[in-house]
Amino acid sequence: MKSAKPYIQENKERFINELIDLIKIPSISADSNYKGNVIRTAEAVKESLEKAGCDSVEICETPGFPIVYGEKIINKNLPTILVYGHYDVQPADPINLWDSPPFEPVIKKTALHPEGAIFARGSSDDKGQMFMHVKALEYMTESNQLPCNVKFMIEGEEEVGSTSLGWFVERNHEKLANDIILISDTGMIAPDVPSITTGLRGLSYVEVEVTGPNRDLHSGLYGGAVANPINILTKMIASLHDKDNHITIPGFYDKVKELTATERAKMGEAPFSKEDYKNALDIKDTYGEIGYTTNERNSIRPTLDVNGIWGGYIGEGAKTVIASKAYAKISMRLVPDQDWEDITLLFKNHFESIAPDAVTVKVTPHHGGQAYVTPIDCTGYQAAEKAYEATFGKTPIPQRSGGSIPIVALFEKELKSKTILMGFGLDSDAIHSPNEHFGIWNFLKGIETIPQFYHYFTEMSK
Repeated sequence: MKSAKPYIQENKERFINELIDLIKIPSISADSNYKGNVIRTAEAVKESLEKAGCDSVEICETPGFPIVYGEKIINKNLPTILVYGHYDVQPADPINLWDSPPFEPVIKKTALHPEGAIFARGSSDDKGQMFMHVKALEYMTESNQLPCNVKFMIEGEEEVGSTSLGWFVERNHEKLANDIILISDTGMIAPDVPSITTGLRGLSYVEVEVTGPNRDLHSGLYGGAVANPINILTKMIASLHDKDNHITIPGFYDKVKELTATERAKMGEAPFSKEDYKNALDIKDTYGEIGYTTNERNSIRPTLDVNGIWGGYIGEGAKTVIASKAYAKISMRLVPDQDWEDITLLFKNHFESIAPDAVTVKVTPHHGGQAYVTPIDCTGYQAAEKAYEATFGKTPIPQRSGGSIPIVALFEKELKSKTILMGFGLDSDAIHSPNEHFGIWNFLKGIETIPQFYHYFTEMSK
């Protein structure tokens, strides 16, 4: 396949401006106030797929936000690649920590991105990475180099659990039939160290509520005589880890498989500087489960983290009250063989059991998904490896990710397809955080590499 570089350079400014226009729409799926903008983004994605060369594009209604489906079928005897991405984004809070408004994209040069990076919510996760596939299709159709069939399935609920996507996939097996699924919603080790994500952790996300008295009470009149839900909640949360940072929920580790020494040694070959890691996060030291390295803790080990905690008075000045209720949101990242529904039940039973009689506890499951591993001996992985070699000039490193894309396991179950995770983001992109950004070089490199995957996958599937 001819290199896409000349086409990319000729259309570079247009590609960037089109992506910026897409990022400007605040498609926050978690906040109902943004519903209209989420719908508007779906329409913008549909238009971009039509312009890129899809023969058929539709906005498919679901019980929640719609799914944008597009396809270009050139020969039913050729392989079919299904591209998945999402057009919804995380909330931008806390706004005051952004250097520029989250939905007013700006391009700034940094030490890591001398060609500039787009700073805005959704620039990396996942609008920028999803849009690489749209522009890659444009290149292949304009240059008459599309070697196989392609389908697109772009959803609007990934950041809130992809509930409607499961509903859609279960009802559209024939429409979504494919030979391989291709996703760019992950990252690579460094610009000069390409990598392919071969594993994703699963997820269980819950909300807990601890209730004491039937109303907020004066802390002088009632302090020491009634249960303080905030005090109790913090003690309960603290008890979920022991001194070695192991999770204390009975049965939590029962299905966790330990990697062999050889497998752990292979992981250790990936370049990693602990000092650079600490400096990037401005932390004194790393922290986590005893007996594992930093990269192992955030990829092959399960975790439990409090994502939010609140209750009582948090306004200006003082208000001496014992709150009636205290709340927390908790996520557990899971590894292969840990079933997210089983873990959710284990958490619920344990958390309720450790509550003192003076309070009542309510555990509300929100969403979850299973872990996933891509075998490196499958055709899809080998085609991706060759694609990176063609554009980076070096063999990519297989890498387990600490993140979760819950629907990947669902795809294999429902569509019987393997998924290849070709991410071009970096750990420093600050996804889900203030000042999220995506490098211009990374964006264009993705557009250059993706067509090579189409070429090699088609060639190797004959």
